[in-house]
Amino acid sequence: MSKNKREQVISHLSYLRQELREMHLGIKEDDLFPEPGEIRGLMAQFEALLELVEGNTRIQSNSEAA
Repeated sequence: MSKNKREQVISHLSYLRQELREMHLGIKEDDLFPEPGEIRGLMAQFEALLELVEGNTRIQSNSEAA
């Protein structure tokens, strides 16, 4: 994985981790569940991260097959 993509993945994971922590604390301390839009936003972020990682994996797999 290139250094730039690795940094992007680390950045995405850090952001998602922080968002999930905040949601967890809200549920645990205040019994407040996140808004559906917040959850959809996080799911979209996970999808983007997955595409970033899978895109790189597909490229490596194709180059290894050659």
